[in-house]
Amino acid sequence: MNIDELRHKALLLPLEPGCYLMKDRSGEIIYVGKAKALKNRVVSYFRENSSHNEKTKKMVSCVNDFDFIVTGSEFEALVLECSLIKHYRPKYNILLMDDKGYHYIHVTDEPYPRIEAVLQKPQDNGLLIGPYMSAYVVRETAEQVNQVFMLPTCGRKFPQDFRKARPCLNFHIKRCMGLCQGKVSREAYQKIIDEAVNYIRSGNVASVEELESQMYAASDALDFERAARLRDQISAIRKITERQTVILGEDRQMDAWGFAQNGTLVSCVLLKIREGRIADKENFTFDGEGNVPEVREEFIYRYYTGRKDIPKAVVLDAPAEDMEMFREFLALQCGHAVETVVPQRGERKKLSDMAVNNAGEQLAHKIRRTGREIAALEELQKLLGLAATPVYIEAYDISNWGETGRVGGMIVFENGRPLKKDYKRFAIRDVIGQDDYGSMREVLRRRFTRYLDGDPAFSRLPDLVLLDGGKGHVNAVQPLLDEMGIDVPLFGMVKDNRHRTRGLTTGEGELALSMMKSAFTLVTNIQDEVHRYAIAYQRILHKKADTASRLKSVKGIGDVKLKKLLSRWPTKPKMKAASAEELMEELKINEETAKALMQAIADL
Repeated sequence: MNIDELRHKALLLPLEPGCYLMKDRSGEIIYVGKAKALKNRVVSYFRENSSHNEKTKKMVSCVNDFDFIVTGSEFEALVLECSLIKHYRPKYNILLMDDKGYHYIHVTDEPYPRIEAVLQKPQDNGLLIGPYMSAYVVRETAEQVNQVFMLPTCGRKFPQDFRKARPCLNFHIKRCMGLCQGKVSREAYQKIIDEAVNYIRSGNVASVEELESQMYAASDALDFERAARLRDQISAIRKITERQTVILGEDRQMDAWGFAQNGTLVSCVLLKIREGRIADKENFTFDGEGNVPEVREEFIYRYYTGRKDIPKAVVLDAPAEDMEMFREFLALQCGHAVETVVPQRGERKKLSDMAVNNAGEQLAHKIRRTGREIAALEELQKLLGLAATPVYIEAYDISNWGETGRVGGMIVFENGRPLKKDYKRFAIRDVIGQDDYGSMREVLRRRFTRYLDGDPAFSRLPDLVLLDGGKGHVNAVQPLLDEMGIDVPLFGMVKDNRHRTRGLTTGEGELALSMMKSAFTLVTNIQDEVHRYAIAYQRILHKKADTASRLKSVKGIGDVKLKKLLSRWPTKPKMKAASAEELMEELKINEETAKALMQAIADL
């Protein structure tokens, strides 16, 4: 079917809740969605000039037909949607993909075994404990057990490397037993490994009870050295347990969600609180799936579909579209009531912020940026009410210095850092006199005219445009952008009496930056950089004008000869290297004029 046929078919749908299934030419289901009113929702896909994101536009372009199922309520539609997605796994739905593989704790097969975290099964015949879905759990457990039982984690081979070098720092800070000294027998070491494996399998509490029993038995047998070692292990386990405990009052079991976005990339982190401490962390990344609210709304339902181990509280960093329905959905999955909250203060808020910060760090690692840079862009997005994170920001400034020094500078920040290869300079040509507003309009007009003309150097549309100036600059430029059909957020960067960044302004009012430290630092850096760049270009032009003025002061050198001179010898070193004969031949001047010109060049 073509788009008109699909729209006509959609107009025949009922205004009732239900699910719709989009199909491609082969009949494969490529997208499943739910709707409060099927007709309204499905028709929206096939309207002309619809404001869909890129993912939805691509999906619609592949649709050849659709089917639908009417349900009794929106909640029934939600449950059915989750079931259908789980069954068909349509490629345009956000799916819970397991791309991490299985993780194991590996006890190596060697005379003095090591305990390590591994992703895949090793080739040797060592002991494998697992599999685990969480890399976090495996890494934390391996680190704990090596610390508690003071096992070696260095690269030395035993017994080959016994007594070949001094013990490392871990031995001196009591993080390693010093196996490299060759004083621990193979049998005694194997006993420690067996205790460590038992610790992994039985957990903290059971291990402490077992170790305490062994300690008292060793003491009764007058084996005080072994009793002391067991005492130290018990103490280490208790310290680690205390260090990991998160004070949560009655909130001993909880899931805390955090989301962050950069461009089309969305990062999600789930912190699992069990027995009052962070027991696990899961990371998910989505590219081109939409903005954070869209991903949050779809993914949290995907994640909890079919799960029975849902805690009694689920904390979100922002509300789902229908929190009551989300709560009802979770209760249906696990069989008990689940509290769903967006905390504003207290321990839950701290955990929510921790999840968001982790999502930002995960995203920063993915795009090789710092968490602070990601936070700055997110703060800026919230402050300005932008639909998406402003990844690509352009900033403009005008600098005036007489008739020869009227220039405009354009700088670019991408992902919170200067992108100097995209900087551009504009010499003001059309505006007469020192007219900041007119000059700014000229610069923006020339920049976006080249964008509309398909100039490769100006092919990217910014996510945000910042002008170094107040609301007057914004009011001067906004009508121009509207006239050109350029739909880009536009704000002015306002300075205080000491010429320091104060806030951002629209054409109507000002937005303070003082309460958003990361965004304030970013905007300050942008404002300082665009001012520096414009001033630097102005000085270059001023120097060129000064050079031209000095050379034209030589009798016999006018505009035409000056142009020839600068074309043949464009830099001062090249001019100074030119001989009198070369000047006479190129510029068609006599010897006296050539000598005077050489003197003027030498004085530059």
